[in-house]
Amino acid sequence: MTTAASTADRIAIRKCDTIDEFKACVALQKEVWNFDDVDLIPLRMFVVSQKIGGQIIGAFDGNELVGFAFSIPGTRSGHPYLHSHMLAVRASFRNYGLGRSLKLAQRDDALAQGFDLLEWTFDPLEIKNAYLNLVRLGAITRRYSVNHYGYSSSPLQGGLPTDRLVAEWWLKSRRVLNLLEKKQPPVITVEKKISVPAEIYAWKASEVDRPKAAAVQKANREQFLAAFREGLAALGYERDDQGNGAFQLGRWDENWSYASREDEDEPTTPEGM
Repeated sequence: MTTAASTADRIAIRKCDTIDEFKACVALQKEVWNFDDVDLIPLRMFVVSQKIGGQIIGAFDGNELVGFAFSIPGTRSGHPYLHSHMLAVRASFRNYGLGRSLKLAQRDDALAQGFDLLEWTFDPLEIKNAYLNLVRLGAITRRYSVNHYGYSSSPLQGGLPTDRLVAEWWLKSRRVLNLLEKKQPPVITVEKKISVPAEIYAWKASEVDRPKAAAVQKANREQFLAAFREGLAALGYERDDQGNGAFQLGRWDENWSYASREDEDEPTTPEGM
């Protein structure tokens, strides 16, 4: 009998560094999201990323690529960081913890390169992703991007605008160190909750019910934008027995930030620097 533990144990997490492995990344993103070719990250971008300090970290079952995480370097207000643009796991290998394993490998590599920050975007309507990012990894989010990528060819988006939250993973913060190294989850004083119904996936997939998904997206967008203007951040996430999710927003008690020009009131250096 194959168990989740035995499947996870046989998966090797390592860097991708050959053309054939990069080609496998291109093929896997097509498989996972069913993108049109115009939306695919092309082979050459994987090659370039490897050469300029980015990351292509793969999950391998033997010699077969079953997942990968892809990052490129960026800067904000003169501070370098890594932007994790894509994480993909083959459907038959999901729910084995490979997403978290790939993120932890990204963190190890980022720290080895001298980075303090990993960022990525995620869909606020994706309940499992939100739980992984905020609860299992210790990321926070305090920025909301409306229709971030424009309209997507992926059917998983359900024709909705590609609204995204920006996850900030401050790799040396107390929040992350306590969670990952001491197994101590953060204590949150919740000032606001923003809910996502479990039915959101079925609504997005149905032409008849898609207006319900669009209404949730619009209402939550307005709540996030207002909360972030008030200085709140999404710090936690809860799920109930029916599969509904809810963001927990409060005030982060650490001072890590790379201020952007749009947020000139933020401090410009992280705590401890």
